[in-house]
Amino acid sequence: MKTKNSIKNSIAAMFSNIVTILIGFIAQAVFIKILGAEYLGINGLFSNIISMLGIVELGIGSAIIYNLYKPIEEKNIEVIKSLMDFYKKAYNVIAVIVLILGIILIPFLDFFIKEITVDINIQIVYLLFIIDIVSSYLFSYKRSILYADQKNYIINIVHMSYLVILNILQLLVIYITKNYYIYLTVKIFMRVLENIVITLIVNKKYQYLTTGKIKKLDSVIEKDIVKKVKALFFHKIGYFIVLGTDNVIISKFLGIVTVGLYSNYYLVINAVQMLFGQAITAIVPSVGHMLVKCDKQKNFEVFKKIRFINFWISTFTAISILIIIQPFVKLWIGEKYLLSNIVLYFLVFNYFQKMMRSSYNIFKEAAGIYYEDRFIPLIESALNIIFSILFVKIWGLTGVILGTILSDLVLWFYSFPKFVYSNLFKADYLKYTKETIGYIVVFVVIATITFFISNLFIVNSNILQIIINVIIAILVPNFMIFILFFKTENFKYLKSLLMRR
Repeated sequence: MKTKNSIKNSIAAMFSNIVTILIGFIAQAVFIKILGAEYLGINGLFSNIISMLGIVELGIGSAIIYNLYKPIEEKNIEVIKSLMDFYKKAYNVIAVIVLILGIILIPFLDFFIKEITVDINIQIVYLLFIIDIVSSYLFSYKRSILYADQKNYIINIVHMSYLVILNILQLLVIYITKNYYIYLTVKIFMRVLENIVITLIVNKKYQYLTTGKIKKLDSVIEKDIVKKVKALFFHKIGYFIVLGTDNVIISKFLGIVTVGLYSNYYLVINAVQMLFGQAITAIVPSVGHMLVKCDKQKNFEVFKKIRFINFWISTFTAISILIIIQPFVKLWIGEKYLLSNIVLYFLVFNYFQKMMRSSYNIFKEAAGIYYEDRFIPLIESALNIIFSILFVKIWGLTGVILGTILSDLVLWFYSFPKFVYSNLFKADYLKYTKETIGYIVVFVVIATITFFISNLFIVNSNILQIIINVIIAILVPNFMIFILFFKTENFKYLKSLLMRR
């Protein structure tokens, strides 16, 4: 792998996310204080509905990026230009289809909303969300070459700037005008501006994209893209149903205010996942190049080391959420916005298992494994809806989260061992099972011990409680992981990475 590029991408992603997270928390607090929890619930609900329209993208971006690895490695300019032109035309079509589907959904909006008391036109708000997602497709195809060329740190820097300016402008809008329509319009304008900036950067960096004739894409490559897109269609459906239906189900059965409460925790958890998850996923392009050049044994050794790093990050961050989030929410927006501890336990475990997917998804994506497990996301999404609707009637919000966790078992028991462990590395299924269960058991034990220790140091001050719990989160889980793994090859590899200058 090109370690230098991977490290640069990871650092850029982490720095970008830190800035984004900080300003995001400030924006959320001001949003709640001025507009209230009900507006927050509407924001979360429509964000989920709109994200589900993203199914139309069909994963074309992932398929194009996968096919860009080889021509970039070989400096085959003609193929790169053909791929980028194909991508541009595809995204123009997608934008039109999303717009049409979004408009078709307007008569059914009342079905998704249990109750609403604020004075606002839901149809106008929804249309602004539609315009936002359609505008996101304008010029955005240019990002793909930066990502495939391991220059995604450029994307992160531009996106960080976009989010900082966006949140500042939106804060000013709601503080001065208290107008939710203008708040959403600002986002549309900034979205288009971000894509224009990235387009200008790409045009300057890869000037050959704007010069000379563009040949028709080779039929072999086009067939491969079409094959992967057909498979990715199922992946997109599964992904957006699993991640996008929770707020819809919560709104329908528990009310829009509960969506707002859940959105606060989701913001915190998603911020942590974004901050630490991108540090791992930033190496996808490097893995893609490695899979082209190295043998299965070498790839498997790298996978095991990445998975161990993934486990350490997942365990540390999940336990940090477990013991820090409650006092943080109290300090951030107030005690009345707290969810119960039992909901928190399920949220934390759901976060842990999703973070642990990263190492598997990195190799699946880099290897272009989309077609082989194309039906798995459909099974996962169907189970998620069935379990969530069934359990929400019994256990409320906890039941929705439990439904999501149980649906993920399809990946852990079938997809990952079959299509990554067995097919990609020719490794043993039994070994996979032992290692996976082992990591889960270690996490649960360490989380339980750390949570017990944190409860021994309860104080009345939220700020002091956060400081105490941060210290505990840093010391206890990391020390226990060190004691358990410091003699292993995986730990020695991590140590060597950290010692590099």
